[in-house]
Amino acid sequence: MALAIFDLDNTLLNGDSDYLWGRFLANKGYVDGDEYERQNRQYYEDYKAGQLDIYEFLRFSLNPLTEIGLDTLNKLHQEFMQTEILPIITPASRQLIDKHRQCGDVLMIITATNRFITEPIAKELGIEHLIATEPEITDGQYTGNVSGTPCFKEGKIKRLNEWLAQNRIEMKDSWFYSDSLNDIPLLEQVDNPVAVDPDDTLTQHAEMKGWPIISLR
Repeated sequence: MALAIFDLDNTLLNGDSDYLWGRFLANKGYVDGDEYERQNRQYYEDYKAGQLDIYEFLRFSLNPLTEIGLDTLNKLHQEFMQTEILPIITPASRQLIDKHRQCGDVLMIITATNRFITEPIAKELGIEHLIATEPEITDGQYTGNVSGTPCFKEGKIKRLNEWLAQNRIEMKDSWFYSDSLNDIPLLEQVDNPVAVDPDDTLTQHAEMKGWPIISLR
């Protein structure tokens, strides 16, 4: 039994759920459309370039959660799943997950995107374990702050190591699938790193290391 870890955005999904959620809120009129889209696009470009300030981005991306009630947020997310997420879950992604499930592997998604956005997606994919950035909730309302370490770059390693210790699971024969240069630190930690539809930097790194490069699109 091995641990099979999957990045979510642009790996299992043919798109970025965090970016799409911001655009969805703009289209629904919950945030200023033009200005929010401008900032959202800039943060996305920073992420792809490996230059994202994760704390600055989280102040931006978590703020709308503070201004909308939980019941409304959950209803919005149900629509978001149907219109934005289900269409970008590729058949190849589901097949890869099923392959590891049939092998008896422990399945996990590890993602920088916050739990509010990603937990329903993990459930849709039948993946029990999710390590995501945790938005703080106080008295039943999101505060806009982050609880604990953001699940980004080396933060993914820290959060994963905490989870491994708590669950007494080892990394032997582990897998990690990702598209992003930001995940090179964690890819270096597993026995079976796999680049999935990778960006240019990860493509070069994977070729240098002799890692498999696959497409799920």
